Amino acid sequence: MANPNPLLAESASLLADPSRAAILTAMLDGRFHTASELAYMAGIKQQTASFHLSKLQNGGLVKVEKHGRHRYYHLAGSEIAEILESLLTISRPPEIRSLRQSSQMKALKFGRTCYDHLAGELGVRITDSMQEAGYLHWEDQEWLVTKKGESFYSELGLDLSRLRKKRRSFSRACLDWSERKHHLAGALGSELTHMWFELGWIERVPSSRAVKLTERGQIGFEDQFGELFR
Repeated sequence: MANPNPLLAESASLLADPSRAAILTAMLDGRFHTASELAYMAGIKQQTASFHLSKLQNGGLVKVEKHGRHRYYHLAGSEIAEILESLLTISRPPEIRSLRQSSQMKALKFGRTCYDHLAGELGVRITDSMQEAGYLHWEDQEWLVTKKGESFYSELGLDLSRLRKKRRSFSRACLDWSERKHHLAGALGSELTHMWFELGWIERVPSSRAVKLTERGQIGFEDQFGELFR
């Protein structure tokens, strides 16, 4: 008798290869990448990366856009990023074998993009500050925006009614694999992160999905949350 269920083993096998796992993890920064960029970040040859990207694309985990002679790859959607982040919370941490690896891990733990929202110590600190300020309320394993929060986010220039109409969760709670606490995700978390990049409060670390807090950001977040953010 044929199995009518989705081919779970087939999807799981795509994640079982270390090189493919490294490629997918690199794409958690939410950006488009060429095969050569992903090869560099995964520490493999470009030909090998292209082979794995083809498998990931056929498996529905990765999408590709063609612009002229170039191909740009990215995760197939936010739901793929959610699955990867969930797996990271139960994964054994990598063995640190060099000062460079140690520095990279510290940078990722401090701040990083989780597809399109902010994660790591920085993401959790900001989320905690918003909760302490009364903008977010924790209930039934998710973040709810309070009336005070509605006013706060609207004053920042966010169109909450538009965000709620998006075909994704509005203020989802995402379990942070390094902090083991929940940070803000969903359409609201994405919009806030985009705004912080635009303001120059956070910036990306080159060739990494790590994010660092700028001096302008330290001042900005302290101005918004006061001692709660320190």
